[in-house]
Amino acid sequence: MFPLVHDIATWYLRRRMREIRMFMDYPGDTQRECLQHLLRQGEYTAWGQRFGYHAGMALAEFREKVPISAYEDLFPWIERTFTGEQNVLWEGSVEWYAKSSGTTNDRSKYIPLTPDSLEECHYQVGRDMLTLYLEHNENSKLFRGKALSIGGSHQSHPVGNHARSGDLSAVLIENLPVFFKLLRTPSKDVALMAEWESKIEAMAREVMHEDVTSISGVPTWTVVLIQHILAKRAAQGNTSASLLDVWPNLEVFFHGGVSFAPYRQQFQALIPSPAMRYMECYNASEGFFAIGDDPARDDMLLMLDYGIFYEFIPMEHFGESHPITHTIEEVELNRNYAMVISTNGGLWRYIIGDTVMFTSLQPFRLRITGRTKQFINAFGEELMVDSAEKAVAEACAATGAMVSNYTAAPLHFPDQGGAHEWLVEFERDPNDFARFCSVLDRTLQTLNSDYEAKRHKDMALRPPIIHIMPNGTFYAWMRGRNKLGGQHKVPRLSNERRYVEEVLALGKP
Repeated sequence: MFPLVHDIATWYLRRRMREIRMFMDYPGDTQRECLQHLLRQGEYTAWGQRFGYHAGMALAEFREKVPISAYEDLFPWIERTFTGEQNVLWEGSVEWYAKSSGTTNDRSKYIPLTPDSLEECHYQVGRDMLTLYLEHNENSKLFRGKALSIGGSHQSHPVGNHARSGDLSAVLIENLPVFFKLLRTPSKDVALMAEWESKIEAMAREVMHEDVTSISGVPTWTVVLIQHILAKRAAQGNTSASLLDVWPNLEVFFHGGVSFAPYRQQFQALIPSPAMRYMECYNASEGFFAIGDDPARDDMLLMLDYGIFYEFIPMEHFGESHPITHTIEEVELNRNYAMVISTNGGLWRYIIGDTVMFTSLQPFRLRITGRTKQFINAFGEELMVDSAEKAVAEACAATGAMVSNYTAAPLHFPDQGGAHEWLVEFERDPNDFARFCSVLDRTLQTLNSDYEAKRHKDMALRPPIIHIMPNGTFYAWMRGRNKLGGQHKVPRLSNERRYVEEVLALGKP
């Protein structure tokens, strides 16, 4: 069956390239049409009536009338949909919510998933990842095996019986079209298990006997599953350290959620094949936004026809009461922006919480540079996650190390100035720890002129203080916060010391 399925799926998906090339060639027109479609759909909702939506509403009027919103601003409207109230933020009712706490907020968020957002955005990106992959890999045998996806769990919504919620990946698995259900693994019952440690054992037991050709997941938790599978094989007398002995036809890892840079060496060691491909996706509970479309590049193509209208706040204006926003036709290269979205899920001028930088304007490609709440700026250094990830990767490359997890925060000294305190857990220790520290510091200075200025003669910032944490520390910390698996991620940077103090306490002998 699988050869025929592969041929049909490949033919079907490649037709989509014409539409992708269309929005690449006409990005401004695509986004203007998107905004008008959103406004038409939202005109007769409670939100649309409140803010005066009407046919032909111009962008300038939209910006003037509709406030930029954080989740806390939209929550009273979202809450109205929990018991089935219709036409609140989007036409119709909402039956599914993506439950997300983000990386810097412990309060759960419930992001509405409308039928339109599921079909036009969340499922479309799955098809598009495959389309763009096949465009650059004509000899792929992708559909001749199984697609492994590592999802979360879902349960009845605590407000009532009308709505259900769960990790986005779990909601997608629950509502997956029949064709994709036939090709994916593990089984639905295993994929939706709530308790992570039992689930990882069940997943390993089930998928290690499949012919897996692709993996989709967050690198952090995918590594945990791979290592568990290899450990089970070792216990059975097979001591191979390569995943290719388990899945010889594995050809691509679709990843997102965290930067891949610190994990690249680890994956290359576990999957030692030059033919293995890695494809990044910019995904969040609120929507899917960009896909790595070119294997020769480390940025992603902004997808403009998913029912999402984009605005971007220059970071120097972020936090102002009425910040200026730019459309894609107004953005500039190599400038940090906070992303604002209006979506067919009923999120209007919503601050997603990510910062991005455009690397190309023809077509529009970008990189994720950090989070609006995940940075260190205690001494005017303005350190973002993007620079931290690159510095860790450089330090690993220089010393043969592999980092499994880390977090960092400022440390103030009683006399004056301070330093950044890093907690690092290694999968493989550096061959020279002092050099690891030096390369990390030097790379940060190269990437960030503000950091370099503060480090000058140790006047404001002294060298980073880096602690090696025992293996399993971050896993134990995440387990203690009930944030194992799924889309949960370790916060990389924080401007306050709460996370560092908690992890340090766990790592003490």
